[in-house]
Amino acid sequence: MSVPNNFPISKLAEIETSIFATIGKLVREKGAINLAQGFPDFSSDPSLIDLVSKYMHQGLNQYSPMEGALVLREKIAHKTKQIYNSYYNPDSEITITAGATEAVYTAITCLIEQGDEVIIFEPSFDSYGPVVKLNHGVPVYISLNSPDFRIDWDLVKNKITEKTKLIILNSPHNPSGSVLTPNDLESLKEIVENTKIKVLSDEVYEHIIFDGTSHLSLCEDEELKTRTFVIGSFGKTFHVTGWRMGYCMAPSELMSAFRKVHQFVTFSAATPMQYAIAEYLDFPNHYLALSSFFEKKRNLFLNKMKHSKFTFFPSKGTYFQLMSFSKISELRDVDFIDWLIKDVGVGAIPLSTFYNNKKDDGIIRFCFAKEDETLTKAAEKLCQI
Repeated sequence: MSVPNNFPISKLAEIETSIFATIGKLVREKGAINLAQGFPDFSSDPSLIDLVSKYMHQGLNQYSPMEGALVLREKIAHKTKQIYNSYYNPDSEITITAGATEAVYTAITCLIEQGDEVIIFEPSFDSYGPVVKLNHGVPVYISLNSPDFRIDWDLVKNKITEKTKLIILNSPHNPSGSVLTPNDLESLKEIVENTKIKVLSDEVYEHIIFDGTSHLSLCEDEELKTRTFVIGSFGKTFHVTGWRMGYCMAPSELMSAFRKVHQFVTFSAATPMQYAIAEYLDFPNHYLALSSFFEKKRNLFLNKMKHSKFTFFPSKGTYFQLMSFSKISELRDVDFIDWLIKDVGVGAIPLSTFYNNKKDDGIIRFCFAKEDETLTKAAEKLCQI
């Protein structure tokens, strides 16, 4: 039987292969220094690895409960109460997911139906828009104001319609490194007041924030908490991105809807990792020292880059740093990255790939979650341009 030419092969036929996969492949082929993809090139804590082995040898290798191991959910509840003075019920308001990306997918899928509008701030993490489209929703893109990548809340008000179902926030923000302020939260509250609009708060870099600034979690505000999915990541926090360990916190009504989807996406996350992380959380310094750790790496990289022709504003959070190459080249950012990898030997990510319309401002993103030696070698190459 022949297939009609207009028969849809993919729901996301217009979406190309992820830029991270494409650039990662080119970096490996050329033997370039990888400051592109957002993962550390240093080892995680050996004691955490030992804990995984411990629980594997104890036989905890089968499915965990669908909502996640209770001991880990209890530890997350305790941690959230201690840091943000906000309590979530481990039984009904916290779910462990196979990475934060699954949590994002599940939260959007449990809410969005045909024609629902979702506000997404650009530049944005690349999964938000496609997941909205997969659920037949309508992404409504709003660009953050450069160079500090702040939200224009007046513009947000103008974009709100009766079809607006969800607002997606990300702080600390990937890729810009900007962070939300108390004024941002007040503006958000004013906009969603007396509406049914829900919020997805992607907080995977909550413990990577610099210069004495404190992370503002949406769960700290009781009004916003009632309508918000808060998403976190142990992969980012404990340098184990390959474990795919995330979680979602939300009021019980929202979490009930979340779990109905989650059970058919992954059902459960890796069991021994959950128990290992639960025990590892008994030592708060494992995550409280993270900001200082990465701030030193940011400062090292920027200090090495200060004599380069790149221009930049120091990142306020995450382990990413944006830099402009406008004084170096008039190439499109994707072409500049291609040249950078092949001729200079350093990989980065073009900022245009974080925009739906591929907006190109001559800015690229470097990841500084690397060994000091790696950052130093990369900066030496970049400063020779």
